[in-house]
Amino acid sequence: MSASLDMSTVARDDPRLPVAANTIAVYTDLNCSFAHVAVYRLHQTRSRLGLEELIHFDHRAFPLELFNKSVNERPGVDSEIAVVGALEPEAGWRLWQGPDWRYPVSTLPALEAVQAAKAQGWHASEALDLALRRAFWQQSRCITMRHEILDIAESTSALDVSELAKHLDSGSARAAVFAQFESARDDKVICSPHIFLSDGVNAANPGVEAHWINGGFGEGYPVIDSDAPAIYEELLLHAAELAR
Repeated sequence: MSASLDMSTVARDDPRLPVAANTIAVYTDLNCSFAHVAVYRLHQTRSRLGLEELIHFDHRAFPLELFNKSVNERPGVDSEIAVVGALEPEAGWRLWQGPDWRYPVSTLPALEAVQAAKAQGWHASEALDLALRRAFWQQSRCITMRHEILDIAESTSALDVSELAKHLDSGSARAAVFAQFESARDDKVICSPHIFLSDGVNAANPGVEAHWINGGFGEGYPVIDSDAPAIYEELLLHAAELAR
């Protein structure tokens, strides 16, 4: 996992790039611990720099279950919490507190909801994405379930929940999830998280380098080799230059 920025040239019509200079494309899955750190740092850094009104986060689906053709297994997720959570304790972490049969088997409905929320603006989709992450990581809520997604949306006070429900029930945002999955295949998007700016500057798992010992995901546990959170300020300030 790389901590550096990739400055390689990317065609302007590349589907991985955000739709406008004042947006940052953020490819993640909701039950990825490294992504939880990345999204928390994006929000915290944007707020600290006073860029909330200028820069928006265009959340993109990186559905691990589709890439792996398997659920994101709880033993692997649990093994990461103490290690990855220590990078940003205030992001909100807790081992799963519910019964096993309520553990989310899929994040696709929640990823779709984040896409559907974009119909109500960037602020709405950002708020729902962040609330869904906290609901899973901190509150042990089953974000696979429609009623949980809508309850979480209601708690943000940033969405018209009835409008969101209409989009979910019609499947109007489902194609966006699969289009984003397609744009990420063949190692075009390296991992969750992977961030892209409008000029092609990008970073996979920004600032963090890690490796697994005593087995891979679900068997061993991760070790953080280095962590350079200052990369988020670099990304946000560069995005602000592009937007102005």
